[in-house]
Amino acid sequence: MQKRNLEVCLTPALLHLHDFTESIVVVIDIFRATSSICYGIENGAVSIIPVATIEACESYRHTEFLLAAERNGEVVDGFDFGNSPFSYVKEKVGGKTIVLTTTNGTHAINMSRGANKIVIGSFLNISSLCNWLKTQPNDVLLLCSGWKDKVNLEDTLFAGGVVHYLKDENYSLDDAGIASEDLYNMAKEDLGLYLKKTSHSERLKKLGIEEDIAFCLNLNITSSIPILDGERLIRMV
Repeated sequence: MQKRNLEVCLTPALLHLHDFTESIVVVIDIFRATSSICYGIENGAVSIIPVATIEACESYRHTEFLLAAERNGEVVDGFDFGNSPFSYVKEKVGGKTIVLTTTNGTHAINMSRGANKIVIGSFLNISSLCNWLKTQPNDVLLLCSGWKDKVNLEDTLFAGGVVHYLKDENYSLDDAGIASEDLYNMAKEDLGLYLKKTSHSERLKKLGIEEDIAFCLNLNITSSIPILDGERLIRMV
């Protein structure tokens, strides 16, 4: 297979510097949107519709869809739930479509439109994701959602994990990818311990949802890869 580029975009604010029209964009929002999306699709959600604004989510109010909205780590008043993975269990989302808006993750998904493919990555599905990427001829851009357009550690760390697993598969790396892998190698023996220092971990702890943090660091408990099909994220077949 021809040599491909494997790049990391550390924040959506830098996305305009990348030409990703022929690339597979992997959107990453570890705490918590992409982890919850992976878990929900694995648990039988028919699809998840990512929207950028609360108003767009609200526009689906009188439908059969579940409405999920999160801002600043908290569920927006009046919505069914937010982006805690524990809300995306089979009993709640099986057979359902969810309309989702979050502070960072759905923003990054919508900014990625125009890519060859948009898929969702998390520690929950990292092996399935990497094994699939190895088979694809496209360049890959790992897009970290960050926190309100600022760099965050947890997304960068995951991007480094993907680079670690793919770097020997005939890819050319950029400096952001090399730095991300260095970070991953520092943290990989105990992801939870390393990520205790992150600013978003502190935000979530103040909200009393440390269990979400621990859950989002589980490795390979899902095998599905959510992929954007039109307006909807569905399970890749």
